Amino acid sequence: MTLQKLTSKALIYLFILALFVSCKTDKKEQVEEIEVKKDNIIEIITNVMDFQMQDTLPSGWNTFKYINKSTEAHFFLLDKYPEGRTLEDTHRDVSPPFDNGMKLIMEDKLGEAYTEFAKLPEWFGDIVFIGGSGLVSPKQTSVTTVKLEPGLYIIECYVKMANGVFHTSMGMAKELIVTDEDSGNRPSKADINITISSTEGITYEGSITKGEHTFSVYYKDQIVHENFVGHDVNLVKLDDNADLKILEAWMNWATPTGLMDPLPEGVIFLGGTNDAPAGNTQYFKVNLTPGNYAFISEVPNASKKGMLKTFIVDE
Repeated sequence: MTLQKLTSKALIYLFILALFVSCKTDKKEQVEEIEVKKDNIIEIITNVMDFQMQDTLPSGWNTFKYINKSTEAHFFLLDKYPEGRTLEDTHRDVSPPFDNGMKLIMEDKLGEAYTEFAKLPEWFGDIVFIGGSGLVSPKQTSVTTVKLEPGLYIIECYVKMANGVFHTSMGMAKELIVTDEDSGNRPSKADINITISSTEGITYEGSITKGEHTFSVYYKDQIVHENFVGHDVNLVKLDDNADLKILEAWMNWATPTGLMDPLPEGVIFLGGTNDAPAGNTQYFKVNLTPGNYAFISEVPNASKKGMLKTFIVDE
C-alpha cells in the first residue's frame, strides 16, 4: 500500500504516539480553460476489487470517468513512483508493513504495529501523490480531471474491507505508464472554485445550486496529517439519518474501523479530488439534486481543521 510522502521513519513514530496515546505556495494562475472532448475521457470500471482501464495514458490533462459497479466504496489515487521502482517493489516492500501494522492495530498491539511501520523502505518517501477521485459509493460514478507528468504511476484504493484488509492488497493497485505525448486537453471551465489548505480548511464563495457543476479544487498547501496522508476533498450527500460525528471518525483510515466497509449510515459519496501537491488544481463534475451535502477531507478531526463543510442544495 502507498500513502502520503514520509520524510523519515521518525514521522511514523510521532504519528503512532500522537494518534494512539491520546485515543506552499502562492496561488498560480489557472490554465487556459478549454472544454475537454468527450472522446478523450478515460473510463475506469471497478467490478469487485479491480481497476479495468487502459495501461498507457498521455501526459498533460486527463479526464477520468470512474464507474463503481461494486458493492463497496472506492476511490482512485495516482501515485507517481521514483525511477526504477514498480508495483513489484510495492508488493514486496510496502504492502507487508501496512497490512501487518493494520492487523496489529485492530488487535490493540500498538507497539508491535510501530515495529511493522518502521520497516517501510527509504524509497517510500520519494513517491509523489498526484491526485485522483474522491470516495465513490457503490453504483455511483465520478468525473475527475488531473494533470499528469510522464512516468510510471500506481493507481490504488486503500479503503478497507470489513476484516481490515486494504483494497490495495485485494488487487486495487495497478501500474500505469504516462507517456511524453501530451493529451492536448484542458479542463472544462469551473463554475465553483474551492481552495483547501492546512490553515484555512475548505473554502469557496457563493451558494451551490441544483444541476450540473464543474468544481475546481486548488491545493494552496499540502502537509502530512496525523494519519500519514495529505488533505483532499470528498463530496458526500447526507440523508436525514446521517451522523456527522460518525462520518468524521470514519474518514480516518488509521483507526480500527476507519475507512472500512460498510459506509456510515445515510451517506452517499459522489467523488471529489484526491491528495495532491501544493499549487495543484484538479477538477470534478457532478449533477446535484436537492438535499443536504458536505465536503469532507480524509484527515483526523476534519471539523476542527475546517475540512468538514456542510451545505444545502435547494429545490
